[in-house]
Amino acid sequence: MLDQNHKISRRSVLKAGAAGLLGVIGSSFFSSATAFSDHAHTSAKQDTHHKLKDQGHQGMAHGFDPGSESSVGLENAVKALTNFDYGKVSTRADGKTVRDYEMIAADWNIEIAKGITFPGWAYNGTIPGPTLRCTEGDIVRVTFRNGSTHPHSIHFHGIHPTNMDGLEPVMPNQTFIYEFEAKPAGMQVYHCHVQPFTRHIHKGLYGNFIIDPKIPRKPAKEFTMVMNGFDLDLDGENEVYTVNGYAFAYMSRPIKVKAGELIRLYISNMTEFDLLNSFHLHASYFHYYATGADPEARPYFTDTITQCQGERGLVEITFPAPGKYMFHAHQSEFTELGWMGFFEVE
Repeated sequence: MLDQNHKISRRSVLKAGAAGLLGVIGSSFFSSATAFSDHAHTSAKQDTHHKLKDQGHQGMAHGFDPGSESSVGLENAVKALTNFDYGKVSTRADGKTVRDYEMIAADWNIEIAKGITFPGWAYNGTIPGPTLRCTEGDIVRVTFRNGSTHPHSIHFHGIHPTNMDGLEPVMPNQTFIYEFEAKPAGMQVYHCHVQPFTRHIHKGLYGNFIIDPKIPRKPAKEFTMVMNGFDLDLDGENEVYTVNGYAFAYMSRPIKVKAGELIRLYISNMTEFDLLNSFHLHASYFHYYATGADPEARPYFTDTITQCQGERGLVEITFPAPGKYMFHAHQSEFTELGWMGFFEVE
């Protein structure tokens, strides 16, 4: 058992300051040699707790700048914004479009902040997994291989036959092919559905799944975002929060757009251990389409939305003037622990 005097929580992290936490953990706990086993993870966190106590309280200064130095995790988060996987396209004998995707689940060491890696379970080597995209009525065929030491699956939100629902575990080194017609149009998600769910989702097995309507939406500059969190010491509380898997990614690299241009975000919440996550935009309002299933639906006009786990929707923004528009979760501790960024409007 851990000494209770050394137990870490989000509240104690906030007192120490996110910058202090990331610096300490980056130099001790989450090195590139972090093991995937819980035993190694637990041993490492004991060392980390002692070092956090020795460091004392290190508050985050006003105007905190995470810097823009390149790293694998940061570059992956930047790429994830606009990386839509449309699959390998072919046409079936009946004229239907078929989209083939390759997905592998495996144990991966994922960089979630500068100098910090997380022993994750991930689809195709990233947390979140790739954003899959198709059009309503397409035949989606996903060849899923389990390269992990644990059973995994893929459960797609949407309408499909029950034998394609991802409830049956795919054992290590086995392959399963999910095949179904994509419907309904809108914003979906996918995730592992093997118990314990908290563990399989928290470790990183999830991603966005976009089904475009047959009649295309209005032209827009589009981005995909997944809100998530990371429990660094396996105590059931997150210590780092991100969008697309890297803390402060879009403070380091603001998202560049143009004034007057329609911006569309496909945003979902796959955060474990917290009931809700949220998206708040500064200095402007946006239209929100819950799930995005009906392009003709009357949107919600606001500057803040909340989503429970698995909830998702479309955010459409037109920035009125140039400037730097901040966005972040409207849970203060989430923002201080990695979940905030900027749109840089030109």
